[in-house]
Amino acid sequence: MFKPNPALMAAAALTVASALVVPTVSQAADLASVTISYADLDLASAAGADSLQRRINFAARVVCGYEDSRQYDVVIATNTCRSGAIEGTRPAYETALANARHRSVIVGEAAASLVVKAAR
Repeated sequence: MFKPNPALMAAAALTVASALVVPTVSQAADLASVTISYADLDLASAAGADSLQRRINFAARVVCGYEDSRQYDVVIATNTCRSGAIEGTRPAYETALANARHRSVIVGEAAASLVVKAAR
């Protein structure tokens, strides 16, 4: 009876997974910006503000790439891009929170978004 080799099975699984992930990562690195909607969030609440911040952080990872490198210069460049992308959204984020908390501006669903751009 055939008995599978665990090491061989793991290597095969890793090869298949790598083939599926690499195109996704290379496509993500080509994105210059991502638009994030917050129409579904209540930004007047702490939970809504936290959700928007998580979306911004995720978008920064997308536009700057998912680098998991052991090369110091690549790690620094990726982290610099992510930090810059997050900081670039800070004025729009703060304005959206202020408007929601003061209810001074009614924002339509189409306008309830901000853009995260790669800082390269």
